[in-house]
Amino acid sequence: MPARSAAQQKAAGAALSAKRGETPKSRLRGASKSMMESMTEEQLEELAHTRRKGKPEHVSKH
Repeated sequence: MPARSAAQQKAAGAALSAKRGETPKSRLRGASKSMMESMTEEQLEELAHTRRKGKPEHVSKH
């Protein structure tokens, strides 16, 4: 499942970094915090490695 927006890709990257112990979990906020708690490392890796080129910064929920 590739990331749908640049913001989602960035949040997944932050969550993946915390899950691996490279960044303190206390630095996570919002979406990245919930992603780290609810997703596996493999799922986060797939989202984080999505290319940002051509992706919108944010996608509406509709």
